[in-house]
Amino acid sequence: MNNKSQEDNLPKLLNHPYLKRMLLFAVAVQFVMTALSFFAHIWLGVLMLILFLITLAIIWQFSNEYNDELNNYILNLSYRIKRGQQEALIKMPMGIILLNDENQIEWINPYMQLQLPSEQQLLGEPIKEVNQNLSDYFENDKREDFNLVEWNEKIYKVSLQKDINALYLLDITEYATATEEYEKTRPVVGWLFLDNYDEITQGLDDRGISGFDSLLTTYFSNWGKQHGIFYKRISDDRYFLLLDREKLDRLEKDKFNIIDNVRDRTSKRNLPLTISIGLSYGEAPFDKLADLAQSNLDLALGRGGDQAIVKAVDEEPRYYGGKTNPMEKRTRVRSRMISQAMQKLMKDSDKIFVMGHKNPDMDSVGSSLGVARIAMMLKKEVYVVIDEDDINKDVAKLIQKIKEYKQLNDNLISSKEAERLINPDDLVVLVDHHKPVLSIAPSLLRKSKRNMVIDHHRRGEEFTENPLLVYIEPYASSTAELITELFEYVSTDGEPINRIEATAMLGGIVVDTNNFSLRTGSRTFDAASYLQSVGANSTMIQRLLKEDPKNYLKRSELIQTLDYVIDGVAIAHGKNDEVYPSVTAAQTADTMLSMSGVEAAFVITRRSEETVGISARSLGKINVQTIMEKMGGGGHLSNAATQIDDRSISEVIEELKEVIHSQLD
Repeated sequence: MNNKSQEDNLPKLLNHPYLKRMLLFAVAVQFVMTALSFFAHIWLGVLMLILFLITLAIIWQFSNEYNDELNNYILNLSYRIKRGQQEALIKMPMGIILLNDENQIEWINPYMQLQLPSEQQLLGEPIKEVNQNLSDYFENDKREDFNLVEWNEKIYKVSLQKDINALYLLDITEYATATEEYEKTRPVVGWLFLDNYDEITQGLDDRGISGFDSLLTTYFSNWGKQHGIFYKRISDDRYFLLLDREKLDRLEKDKFNIIDNVRDRTSKRNLPLTISIGLSYGEAPFDKLADLAQSNLDLALGRGGDQAIVKAVDEEPRYYGGKTNPMEKRTRVRSRMISQAMQKLMKDSDKIFVMGHKNPDMDSVGSSLGVARIAMMLKKEVYVVIDEDDINKDVAKLIQKIKEYKQLNDNLISSKEAERLINPDDLVVLVDHHKPVLSIAPSLLRKSKRNMVIDHHRRGEEFTENPLLVYIEPYASSTAELITELFEYVSTDGEPINRIEATAMLGGIVVDTNNFSLRTGSRTFDAASYLQSVGANSTMIQRLLKEDPKNYLKRSELIQTLDYVIDGVAIAHGKNDEVYPSVTAAQTADTMLSMSGVEAAFVITRRSEETVGISARSLGKINVQTIMEKMGGGGHLSNAATQIDDRSISEVIEELKEVIHSQLD
């Protein structure tokens, strides 16, 4: 028990009613016995009376002495408590600051004064002028959010007693320093992968491979020593990395320039090597960190390689590098393997549902029709999910053409119809996207246990859960190009691709390459040639993509707002109270790229009353994908976009400018 509780309990013990009754009862009993003694014998009565008086005297004396001692004890205890409070207030290692009603310092305890420079006098000074952090803490209602304050090179944990305007400051500098040191030395686990090592060394003899390996060993050894990184080569194209948070901060500050340095140095030897890195850290066992690092590496490779991805446990990933177009790793052998695997999945499924992304473009619809045709060639029941209330004019024209083909028209169903028809064992094929949130009917992925992905966009962190087959090739110009290559390995027992399907797929390639001017490789022309040979109608594509005069005027209106953020980067924007079609913004960005001095173009328009969209395009020198990812979107190095809710056009412009400066300056 503390002193206060003792002080409270002792008087209660002395004045307790039960004790009083016992004493009175004892006195009454002795008085009765004394009275009865006189009846027995006079001298016995006298003796008992004398004893009775002596007992009363002793009780009286004891009571007085006990009260005196008790009073002295209480007075001494009260003095010691008050003295202890005063000593604690003056000497305890905690700062105390009292403020008046005008938030001026009225008093500070001696301990706090000792923590300040001798020449600094605080009495009478407004707390705001003494320390802004303390002032913010005192005035903010949510003080628990920032109760650590730095002052005179020390860190204090602050609490407030509002009724007397008292601030209490506990010096935790030692603990904060220890915590900071602990954070700096926390382990970081990672994997480094040589993206195209096999392709580079394929044409070298043993001596050339040995020389190339020696070059890599020398460079990685110097890099490891410079940054304090432990590395171990696990296989020909894979390294294990171990470092701490402080070293990781240095690498992030340098934006992982090892990626550019390796590519530049090896390019000078005509052996252009790119690397990808996945790193992880946080509150998790080493095996979990290694798995997370591998997932980050897989994500980097899925985005085309030549980049580093850093992710802590339960945090968003951070991206570095990715400045070059992904190198082509797709081969005819892989296309054949993917085609055969997809056919097996289709044969093992009762029904097949194919769907692209919301507000589908020509590539999304053309790819869906291509996958559906492969399923029909295998004589499987297939449906293409499309929302005719959420399509652009060019796609609407294409849908009208498709309706002229009865079988294809019967395969087109709405998302509600698909939800009614689908079973857990049916196959869902996502084309031209891999994020469930972008799907026309995300609920299909929840109702079916089987799904696969075919896409040409760089992989983002969000991904379809447990896909049975993934075919993502960021090098490809379009998803239609990927699917066109799969036809070569499909049995011809069923009805082959028809004219409208070939036209839609070629239209997808034309739209995504901006008439074969962007992201176009030899395989793109091979795919276009095949589609042309099976009946694709180029004239129909031109008619489908014909621009409405009003849209042309809208584009001109947007271009008039063109403004350069930095050299080579231009922004155009629409009116805040006017909704623009997404295709108008995309076409405007493409048009801006044709202007001299524009390397990257961003067009900001309102897509609905609640949503503002950004269409981003680049000639390849500037990575617009990473810029859009910072704002919640994604896409390609040269073609990306995002949508932002509950913001005005001007607010989005300012945010975009900040991101551009942070990414490119």
